[in-house]
Amino acid sequence: MKIGVIVHGPGIIDTGYAKKIIDLLKEYGDVSCRLGGTMGRTAVMDAHLENEIDITRKLLPSQSIKLSAQENDILFLLNYGKSQITGHTFGYKVLGNVQEKVNLIQIERPGEEDGVIIQWNEYDNTELINSLKEKLNLNVMDYKEAIKKVKNLTGYNDDDGRIIRKVAGVSPGENIMMNGIIIGKVTSNELIIIAENNQIVEMIGGKIKEHGLEKLGKIDLSSVIIKTGLLRKSDNIKPRKIKHNNNNVLMASFLNHAAEDIYKYRNTDILISVGDDTTLLSSDILYRFNVPIIGITDGDLDKVVLEGFKLKESIIIQVQSGHDDIIGQQIYEKIFNKKDCIEIDNIDSFKKEIINLIEEENIEYKFVDKQLS
Repeated sequence: MKIGVIVHGPGIIDTGYAKKIIDLLKEYGDVSCRLGGTMGRTAVMDAHLENEIDITRKLLPSQSIKLSAQENDILFLLNYGKSQITGHTFGYKVLGNVQEKVNLIQIERPGEEDGVIIQWNEYDNTELINSLKEKLNLNVMDYKEAIKKVKNLTGYNDDDGRIIRKVAGVSPGENIMMNGIIIGKVTSNELIIIAENNQIVEMIGGKIKEHGLEKLGKIDLSSVIIKTGLLRKSDNIKPRKIKHNNNNVLMASFLNHAAEDIYKYRNTDILISVGDDTTLLSSDILYRFNVPIIGITDGDLDKVVLEGFKLKESIIIQVQSGHDDIIGQQIYEKIFNKKDCIEIDNIDSFKKEIINLIEEENIEYKFVDKQLS
């Protein structure tokens, strides 16, 4: 039997269950694994699993499922949601985006009292599921029951282009993310998002972040995957350090509010990062590759990870509120000459050049040791 495994999110990796389940499935057939989504990539690397779980392509969970379905007899979706209902909702929404019937078994929140195994669609893998149930000490839930729970707490209404969608399993203070972009903050235990003509116009139980909506642009609210809370919650992360190979000439790169593209900068020598959360994530991710950053922030941090890591060579410059974009644009135009990557003589003089530009603009600034403090 050829078994395809789609691993989603850092939680299932950080708990150790991704590795445990992958090894267990090898007893039943030939196993191939790939990541679904992008937020688990750092966790895969920290766990030294990049040779086990394919992270070479940036794929949505639905895209990973489609690819794996072409090559395998049966698929497993490994996930560790905030709660059982968020896990069910994730599986249901992802299958909706796949838009074809696939033989998929979801293993959700293993190790928790509410952890379950769900056989989606009308496939019969009873013998295999019962075996896994015993070995993982999990309950089994019928997919129709899971759908019923999801539809009671989520779902949407479409009234001639006006879509009203409920979001389950939220808590006040959590970030609201679509396509990796923070578009608001939860203010209640219930959240309803409203879109007109593919643009978010209102939240009930949430506060809109206008700058996030500008970056998000148009979306299909009926199918988009919505996340709330932290991207990575573990408080016991041990970041892996990978040797950085310097280029023949020193290269500086520029990143402006585009957190999903951070991994492509692993081979640069220093990164300018504009925006609080972009700086937090770029500092955290590039810490693993020994690439320092110069972060330009204004103190408007949404805190997307529980703990962020920062190289001692990195500096974070916090400017007046609302001026990080302005300074970022000045750096891009005057120092980078509107290029995404430039050659520099040395890192220390490059840092001074950035600081001098900020001072020339008469902008108040201070150095921040760590954004999460």
